[in-house]
Amino acid sequence: MIAAAIDAAALSGPDDVPVGAVILARDGTVLARAGNQREATGDPTAHAEILALRAATRALGDGWRLEDTTIAVTLEPCTMCAGALVLARVGRIVFGAWEPRTGAVGSLWDVVRDRRLLHRPEVRGGIHAEPCARLLTDFFEARR
Repeated sequence: MIAAAIDAAALSGPDDVPVGAVILARDGTVLARAGNQREATGDPTAHAEILALRAATRALGDGWRLEDTTIAVTLEPCTMCAGALVLARVGRIVFGAWEPRTGAVGSLWDVVRDRRLLHRPEVRGGIHAEPCARLLTDFFEARR
């Protein structure tokens, strides 16, 4: 699952931080895959998770609820993405590298497990964290 997200990170624009996301149906079918496109599109919401959510709802074609899905993402989602995952009612979030500066699924904040929310997805973080973190270190080292 995370391996597919790592592959999806290659879909990121050349100047975008390489983050990949894959959304799977209950039976494991890939509904959507995306990489960051914020720099490529000039759209501040074009994070891999948001683009994958949009594509998954189009693939299902029956509304915006993704209750029986799992998202696998290489980096812990930020507040925007965590909020969108909750609002889309994604059933499970699996991510690789922790993001202590902006992470909103347990690091800096824990948006998805807030008891005041009506939907709280299952979460597994730190899965294959090292290769996911390596995507980021390689990207930023190449920029120095």
